[in-house]
Amino acid sequence: MPLEDHEPTMVEGTLVHRNSTPVGEEGSSGPQHQAFPWVVTVLAGVLITTIVVDVIGNLLVIVSVFSNRKLRKAGNAFVVSLALADLVVAIYPYPLVLTAIFHDGWIAGYIHCQISGFLMGLSVIGSIFNITGIAINRYCYICHSLKYDKLFSNSNTMCYVVLVWVLTILAIVPNWFVESLQYDPRVYSCTFVQSVSSLYTITVVVVHFILPIGIVTYCYLRIWILVIQVRRRVKPDSRPKIKPHDLRNFITMFVVFVLFAVCWAPLNMIGLGVALDSRLGQAIPEWLFTASYFMAYFNSCLNAVVYGVLNHNFRKEYKRIVLIIFKLSKILPYTTENCWALLLHLDFLFEQPGLHKWLKNAFFAFRVSFNAVWV
Repeated sequence: MPLEDHEPTMVEGTLVHRNSTPVGEEGSSGPQHQAFPWVVTVLAGVLITTIVVDVIGNLLVIVSVFSNRKLRKAGNAFVVSLALADLVVAIYPYPLVLTAIFHDGWIAGYIHCQISGFLMGLSVIGSIFNITGIAINRYCYICHSLKYDKLFSNSNTMCYVVLVWVLTILAIVPNWFVESLQYDPRVYSCTFVQSVSSLYTITVVVVHFILPIGIVTYCYLRIWILVIQVRRRVKPDSRPKIKPHDLRNFITMFVVFVLFAVCWAPLNMIGLGVALDSRLGQAIPEWLFTASYFMAYFNSCLNAVVYGVLNHNFRKEYKRIVLIIFKLSKILPYTTENCWALLLHLDFLFEQPGLHKWLKNAFFAFRVSFNAVWV
């Protein structure tokens, strides 16, 4: 074997042997990335938990906002948009990552690798832009309450949400032109390769993470200052006071922001550090890089939990929806046992020849997730 086959190359900022990192061409079975069995088990467990909680939780959020009059507020349009951003990755990319973990390599082919990487980028950028929209909305509502109704009318708010997704798409499209969406065997994912271009990586981290985090921090800092001033009666008594439920809603959204920043900061800081000094990539342990990725993945299932814990209206609506589902389960013929039997029959159907391997394995990943929750 030629010597160059053993030369290491940079993928996502750390060293990976060239003969273990495929370009993701159609029909390639992916790299044979060796990992300890317990590591694979932990990663699969984290991802299955994320998928299940993500799907159930964010569907509850969306249904709650549309079904509860108290939650149908202009500001919650960003909450629904954020839930959709989190839901996208649980429906398509995460099941493919799960199948890559089970098969120790990417088996879905190049096209699905690109789509998966695109949707992951769409989700994370959409999430931070929606969190920024929520922060601006809360800032205007609490600090500029007299102008709020005009700024965030129903029609204006919908325009803002559309603008968020237009900016999200514009932000992710350049990845296709710089060919930065590739499979990384350490995280079993088709994702943004930070080592393609140092300048582009720095731009991505600044525009997609640092700048939005700065805007959100400014908005919430101004709100906290106002809250402290009102509590200490620094402001005149003639100034409208902050209502308790408005304060609780603000704290809920603040916690969502903090969790996002904590979960995504390690990965972004690693990317920024490697872009500024490529030698740093050799010093970053592989376990730290993998942990930072799956920590970021785990964030997509946290928001719905935060709403349920900290927001009374969401918690009340969750309970109402769950009770309705349990009542329907006694009426409908397909109980959870029948659903499992149906999945077994579908499993037989998916064994038929002619179906793409990625479709079979995506179904298998869904069945594992269903089994983990209901059986």
